[in-house]
Amino acid sequence: MMTSVDTDLIRVLADPLRMRIVTLLATETLCTTHLVAETGAKQTNLSNHLRVLREAGVVETEPCGRFTYYRLRPDIIESLGRSLQELSRTARTTRAAETKRPCP
Repeated sequence: MMTSVDTDLIRVLADPLRMRIVTLLATETLCTTHLVAETGAKQTNLSNHLRVLREAGVVETEPCGRFTYYRLRPDIIESLGRSLQELSRTARTTRAAETKRPCP
């Protein structure tokens, strides 16, 4: 069953730039400078998106001198994937497409 946490996470990941950031972080740990270069986004815009991802628990930070590196938390993505798989399984087993509730 989808929880409100899952729904919030879907909203966070629905933004194209945030999804691009997550995709980049899936392959390596990057600092803001790298992410600006890869995405073409303005630094302030990118920082705001990174804050949203951090607050949602999708990424974690690692200070390194005057830079902050960002790393993806795969466990959060896996958890969302399991919830979506369960939703799909429920729809298949209940034959949701063939079940219609009568209108009043």
